[in-house]
Amino acid sequence: MKKIKIGILGFGTVGAGVVEGILKNGELMAQRTGLFPVIGKIADLDIKTDRGVKVDKSLLTTDALSVINDPEIDVIVELIGGVKVAKDFVLRALKNGKPVVTANKALLAEAGRELFEASAKSGAGLYFEASVGGGIPVLRALRDGLVGNKIKSMYGILNGTCNYILTRMEREGLDFDAALADAQKLGYAETPPDLDIDGIDTAHKAVVLASLAYGAPVSMDAFTIEGIRGLSHREIEYAGELGYRIKMLAVIREVNGEIEMRVEPSLVQKKHLLAEVHDAYNAVFVDGDIVGSTLYYGRGAGRLPTASAVIGDIMEAAAGKGGCSDWLLKHKALPVCDPKNILIRCYLRLSLKDQPDVIAQVAHVLGKNKISIASMIQKEQNAGEQVPVVFLTHKALEKDYAAAMEEIERLDVVDGKPVRMAIEDFE
Repeated sequence: MKKIKIGILGFGTVGAGVVEGILKNGELMAQRTGLFPVIGKIADLDIKTDRGVKVDKSLLTTDALSVINDPEIDVIVELIGGVKVAKDFVLRALKNGKPVVTANKALLAEAGRELFEASAKSGAGLYFEASVGGGIPVLRALRDGLVGNKIKSMYGILNGTCNYILTRMEREGLDFDAALADAQKLGYAETPPDLDIDGIDTAHKAVVLASLAYGAPVSMDAFTIEGIRGLSHREIEYAGELGYRIKMLAVIREVNGEIEMRVEPSLVQKKHLLAEVHDAYNAVFVDGDIVGSTLYYGRGAGRLPTASAVIGDIMEAAAGKGGCSDWLLKHKALPVCDPKNILIRCYLRLSLKDQPDVIAQVAHVLGKNKISIASMIQKEQNAGEQVPVVFLTHKALEKDYAAAMEEIERLDVVDGKPVRMAIEDFE
């Protein structure tokens, strides 16, 4: 039976999980594939801290290049995170003809084209299942199971921190800051949590999804990005009364030959499958032109779920499968939809003065900007107080919403900044 020597760069949470998984199930993998995975070397700046897994100390080194350049190492696994150093290591490994497995979504989002081109040139595969959705095999599904489908749309809950915060806010009536603090206490959110709550982490993963689905590296600039920072519990409550839940969504869909790409908190009908994804779980809802709708669900992060995806890629690389760099370079660029021309429905919440003509004034501005009201709820307040009013609209262009919001903010009857979120109907 052929042994496959693995060189791991980064012995943190996921790196330790990969080692644990291989030591636990290496024989099972060998029985299934005819290839026996062996830990060849592990590089990390810290080789003294106990990672909770027993490793021969002779395998540990602080010199990553000694791992990359070792002729006995068959597969390189990059788990150090970040972009600059990780990119240098990955490019060097590919140049050496070694296949590379990575879970680094930021690296792929910011340097994908350069890496895919290097992989295609060298013939060494680049594998990255763990970069999106942790242990959920959604990228493999797109590449293999759905290879006969034209992808019409994808909607992803891709950040467990955001989903956990929104779940706690809805279930327990917590405000945003309290839910965030709890997420940090439990280790779901980093300190600082900016990449999570500002939508950047979700966008990194969405870039990878879009690139794979449509056959060209996508830039982060192609996405409009808005996070959940400071989201009011009031919006959670009002959305619930209207039959919706708020979810942090990556939206990727083809519309009239162009690709629409957004990351933002959105209203999802409670009866939809994505509305039932709670806590730190992730899910991707994919619509193919042949298969129809499919859902990929599971733990989107964590030591062992992510390690599971990494190990799957290691065994694929060991089997000599070439990865999908050629597929990702099929097109030079994608026809990206201008954000101003995106057609969406919206939730609008305004705080209005308690006087007779306020609704008429707002309705006039919306109508003037080609925005039709689908429904409205008004919360009863004591006389003289500001009145919260929620509008649900029919579909309109993003540029018309922007113009309307600017005009509405200038109205004397409006107090504070209007709140606007997309409504996803999954048509």
